[in-house]
Amino acid sequence: MLVIGAHLSASKGYTAMLKQALEIGANTFQFFTRNPRGGKAKDIDEADIEEFLRLKKENGFSVILAHAPYTLNCCSANEETRKFAVETFADDLRRMEYTPNNLYNFHPGSHVGQGEKKGIELISGALNEVLFPEMTTTVLLETMAGKGSEIGKEFEEIRDIINSVELNEKLGVCLDTCHVNDAGYDIVNELDTVIERFDKIIGLDRLKAVHLNDSKNPFASHKDRHEKIGEGYIGIDAFERIINHPALRELPFYLETPNEIEGYANEIALLKSIYK
Repeated sequence: MLVIGAHLSASKGYTAMLKQALEIGANTFQFFTRNPRGGKAKDIDEADIEEFLRLKKENGFSVILAHAPYTLNCCSANEETRKFAVETFADDLRRMEYTPNNLYNFHPGSHVGQGEKKGIELISGALNEVLFPEMTTTVLLETMAGKGSEIGKEFEEIRDIINSVELNEKLGVCLDTCHVNDAGYDIVNELDTVIERFDKIIGLDRLKAVHLNDSKNPFASHKDRHEKIGEGYIGIDAFERIINHPALRELPFYLETPNEIEGYANEIALLKSIYK
């Protein structure tokens, strides 16, 4: 069975997101833990969470994916920005335990001129601060496109972060198709080679989720602009190979394409039709 979902608004709570996911043919979903540009998270509604957990089990939903706000930059050159990132990260992970055994995804960050080595050191340091032994959430580092001074454009950078974290059994990776295409990993023509390289450098056991996004920009552009499935430079044939690849087909897939709800429903139906 294809495990597929879209990025939904968390404004009305977990139960509303699950019901909306069902309406568009999804069996999982992704959401921001708070405003993607930062700010305070909504108060936890325990009644809503109880109903969500019941419906999640009843409908056979897969793991859901929470996404950190874009303002969370653990390797900023600004100390106050890094402090905000750690506080937000820690708060999100505490809140995630209300919905145990799910996924939390974050962009590793931008080193802003400090260099990759310093950026990796700061990111791993932040993870060492926020991870705790009792947590049930798996924290995912997202593969990045490499615009500006982003960390995570190369698999080696993600590996080095993971290897520097004490509780690294709590860590995994989310592979973003637009990002890796834009970073210079040829998933269109050399998918097997890219997956083999990921396995050799990071390990496929670390790969826990895939963001399915086409790209508005050509291969190795380092731009990071998502496009609707089949309408960008990656193309529908490549997505058919991606969702059916033996190393990927059992993973949860999450759409972050520039769509409204109806567009997500259409993409989910399209992807289901080419899943073998």
